Amino acid sequence: MVDYHAPTNQSTGGAQTYMEQENDWDRDLLLDPAWEKQQRKTFTAWCNSHLRKAGTQIENIEQDFRDGLKLMLLLEVISGERLPKPERGKMRVHKINNVNKALDFIASKGVKLVSIGAEEIVDGNAKMTLGMIWTIILRFAIQDISVEETSAKEGLLLWCQRKTAPYKNVNVQNFHISWKDGLAFNALIHRHRPDLIDYESLRKDDPVTNLNNAFEVAEKHLDIPKMLDAEDIVGTLRPDEKAIMTYVSCFYHAFSGAQKAETAANRICKVLAVNQENEQMMEDYEKLASDLLEWIRRTIPWLENRTQEKTVKDLQAKQEDFRDYRTVHKPPKVQEKCQLEISFNTLQTKLRLSNRPAFMPSEGRMVSDINTAWHTLEGAEKGYEEWILSEIRRLERLEHLAEKFHQKAAIHESWTDGKEAMLTQKDYETSTLSEVKALLRKHEAFESDLAAHQDRVEQIAAIAQELNELDYYDAASVNARCEKICEQWDILGSLTHGRKESLERTEKQLESIDELYLEYAKRAAPFNNWMEGAMEDLQDMFIVHNIEEIQGLITAHEQFKSTLPEANKEREAIQAIQAEVQKIAQSNGIKLSGANPYTTITPQSIDSKWEKAMAMVPQRDNALQDELNKQNSNDSLRATFAAQANTVGAYIQAKMEEIGRISIEMNGTLEDQLTSLKDYQTTIMSYMPEINKLEGYHQHIQEALIFDNQYTSYTMEHLRVGWEQLLTTIARTINEVENQILTRDAKGISQEQLYEYRASFNHFDKDHSGALKAEEFKACLISLGYDVENDKQGDGEFNRIMGIVDPNNTGTVTFQAFIDFMSTETTDTDTADQVIASFKILAGDKNFITADELRRELPPDQAEYCIARMAPYAGPDAIPGALDYMSFSTALYGESDL
Repeated sequence: MVDYHAPTNQSTGGAQTYMEQENDWDRDLLLDPAWEKQQRKTFTAWCNSHLRKAGTQIENIEQDFRDGLKLMLLLEVISGERLPKPERGKMRVHKINNVNKALDFIASKGVKLVSIGAEEIVDGNAKMTLGMIWTIILRFAIQDISVEETSAKEGLLLWCQRKTAPYKNVNVQNFHISWKDGLAFNALIHRHRPDLIDYESLRKDDPVTNLNNAFEVAEKHLDIPKMLDAEDIVGTLRPDEKAIMTYVSCFYHAFSGAQKAETAANRICKVLAVNQENEQMMEDYEKLASDLLEWIRRTIPWLENRTQEKTVKDLQAKQEDFRDYRTVHKPPKVQEKCQLEISFNTLQTKLRLSNRPAFMPSEGRMVSDINTAWHTLEGAEKGYEEWILSEIRRLERLEHLAEKFHQKAAIHESWTDGKEAMLTQKDYETSTLSEVKALLRKHEAFESDLAAHQDRVEQIAAIAQELNELDYYDAASVNARCEKICEQWDILGSLTHGRKESLERTEKQLESIDELYLEYAKRAAPFNNWMEGAMEDLQDMFIVHNIEEIQGLITAHEQFKSTLPEANKEREAIQAIQAEVQKIAQSNGIKLSGANPYTTITPQSIDSKWEKAMAMVPQRDNALQDELNKQNSNDSLRATFAAQANTVGAYIQAKMEEIGRISIEMNGTLEDQLTSLKDYQTTIMSYMPEINKLEGYHQHIQEALIFDNQYTSYTMEHLRVGWEQLLTTIARTINEVENQILTRDAKGISQEQLYEYRASFNHFDKDHSGALKAEEFKACLISLGYDVENDKQGDGEFNRIMGIVDPNNTGTVTFQAFIDFMSTETTDTDTADQVIASFKILAGDKNFITADELRRELPPDQAEYCIARMAPYAGPDAIPGALDYMSFSTALYGESDL
């Protein structure tokens, strides 16, 4: 039920109104008795609707008010004030005193009572009693009704006309015959509670049914007692106006309370909707941050894996996987990281605008934490790329050394084949002196040859040692072969030494020696060894990385070719010795026993090796020329990449500077700025094919195993980072303008105010850094009319403002912080106290609210949201299921924990 508390002061106009109403009452004393019956019934029901709050009621309106006790109680209930203590005596004087106390209280409310005295009430005068009750109804139930500056009867009539205007067959012009058919009562109920009345089923020619339907529904569902009978209204030519007004005023108060509840519910719905949206954004941020951090956590160990591969081919497969990571897997994560920062900034802006505390992500999921993890990822990524390139160099070096080792080992093993058998034979025991001398000379030549091969053995051992130091995967077989060669070499040294001693013991018995053979052998052996070395060098594998290195090899090869004429002369001289032997033998008739006893190197073998060596020279020329062409091609790839890289690098640098100027010099409305920025972003994204072209050049560079580039200072990694920073800067600038639009719309800031704030901020931002130092910010505030001059009061005010815009004491103020401060200074928002007041209305002035009340007044999802989060109410007036809406409201605004 509605509480009819009234103010104590009344205007003169109000007193005059009551005078007119009382004069009307005097004229009504001789009216139709049917009206008196209707008034008696209506006023009795109206009084009981209030007295039942005090646990009592009346049966006979003129009899039950005679002692003044229930009359005083009625006034206390409807006014909410305490009257003087009544007298409990049974004598007439006691009753008159009590009624006078009631009449004095009515008069104190600005009501002038005419022709109504305490004696008439005590005597049970029905007319006077009804008049008094009508005066009370006018004062406490109808006077406060006001619609468009009309009051009392006119206001109540205007309200009825407005509410029933859309309904057919209803035309409220007064408070008597307009209500006889009952349709107006039903229209009032249907307008506010359409779920209670089936208006289309009602007929104008059935007034009794219509009236009974309206009265029963009002009593059952609206807590309005039945004050009239349908037959009384229908059976009277003109129903009593005062009875109808009293009845209708109950409908007015019942529905005006519902309107307040609806308004309160709408406010709560709005606040809860904002809170639910913010919570969803928090959950989305937490999930996206967790997913991104989990991806970084899983990726870093893969990038830190340094498991070595055995071959270049295996390592190139790893390089291809890394390229896929760079071009396929990482770019979406870059977008996610950018979107995460944008979502975080937007959420914080919405929280500030809705007067909520700032969002603090879970531990380890701050934007700074994600940036730290991202920095670690990029560090691991850079280290992994460098490791792959260094491993490729190492494996190429290993494969080259292994091939060189096996080539030299094969040559050496071919040379040593049969040498042990030769050194262990006893041929000198049956030889003549000349033969022994020949054997001795032959052995000396062998020792010379053996010494010449010492360098090759040392080279083989050195290559094996380097393979071990570089952790060659097949080092075991290399070591075994090297060890076998060294052991065999030691055995050959021992056998050589033993055979020489045997030949020297026999030499004393041998006299003849063929000096000419000996000279041939001595010159043929080193020449033969030189040819073998030359052939080995001509077949030597080589690996170079630039033009300078291949040109060095070509120069060395040209130097080698320049020595060939002298070598050919030496060959001809050696062949001349052999020819001289034949000439002497022929001239002296000497029959040669066979081959040169001092050497196994024949003139034929020298010529054969010479021809082979000469055939290898053009082959070596072609191989060196092919490598030179390859290095020229690589140099062209370097130049192509460098040209594109220099263009892209200059473009990124220019656009970074340009976006810095745009963010400061933007004009037009925020929507125009946002459109321009998005168009600018589209223009930047249209440059993406140039980035992809550069990535293609970079892939060619890597496939060609090119590791340096003297034509540019840019690296692909540097340009990737610059491109990502450019895209992120544009996205952040767009997000800043979107947040300004959000701030403007939420706070009601005009476009002119934003222009003024932006112009003031840019004017004092002398270094165009996007932030104001403390002194610059103070000058900006002074230009906007703030009293922050250099005095005690001004310094205190400035320190207070700095505490708001720079809570972390950085000494600078960003434009977003400046806008937030100015919007807070110039606009108003919902507060926790307003939400508490709204809940109090829904709860019927109780300090708690129940789940049923929430479900009745709020939409289902928001009602359940409140029920799930409200703590149980623990006050002294608590009932089972009571919920604490006060702590819930303060928690919405961060003033307590939700």
